[in-house]
Amino acid sequence: GVVMMLFLIGLELEPKALWAMRDKLLGLGGLQIVLTIAVIAAGCLAIGLSLGVALTIGAILSLSSTAIVLQTLTEKRLMQTAGGRSAFSVLLMQDIAVIPMLALLPLLALPAARALVEAEAAHGTAGFLQDLPGWGVTLVTLGAVALVVIAGHYVIRPAYRFINAARLREINTAMALMIVVGIASIMEMVGLSPALGTFLAGVVLAESEYRHELEMDLEPFKGLLLAVFFIAVGAGIDFSLL
Repeated sequence: GVVMMLFLIGLELEPKALWAMRDKLLGLGGLQIVLTIAVIAAGCLAIGLSLGVALTIGAILSLSSTAIVLQTLTEKRLMQTAGGRSAFSVLLMQDIAVIPMLALLPLLALPAARALVEAEAAHGTAGFLQDLPGWGVTLVTLGAVALVVIAGHYVIRPAYRFINAARLREINTAMALMIVVGIASIMEMVGLSPALGTFLAGVVLAESEYRHELEMDLEPFKGLLLAVFFIAVGAGIDFSLL
């Protein structure tokens, strides 16, 4: 549900519009993350926690739920306002910041926790990357991003043009679902955020003549899966632990 929502938001943002938001992305979004981490980490240090634990708590609490905030902004029709765009810039920067945070958090872990993290990483979805050197992982990651961009321009558009000629709504829907699921799977394989990958694909396809068809096909699935997502989050809360 979250992946589809970010894909649909990307479809409404042309590359020029995204480039125009760069100041808000780096300035407003970056400032929010850095200041939140600093304030929360300082508070944690004041009550006697170690620096590593304080920074970890600050990093975790500097992030927001993209699904909840964007759904609220959409329902209240605030996405096209200046405040809505600023909030979206902060959320997008937070999604991007998750990648370096995940890379740095193991360095802050206590020895016992670090051993557990390394053991889990060895069995993760990106396990095939574990055998590659650092430069190899970087090349695979950049290659996956480049693949999404190139496929959006030179594969998805012609394929959609061919399928659209059949004038069968079911095939269009199947194609739209395959695009989202395929891109999300590729991103997950290389250890990147599926939501961020599909957002990038949405931006690439924002200038496509079939943008509106994609939106119409995916909108019902987005609403249904987001509802399932929220139910699953609520059902998974352990109140005794909380």
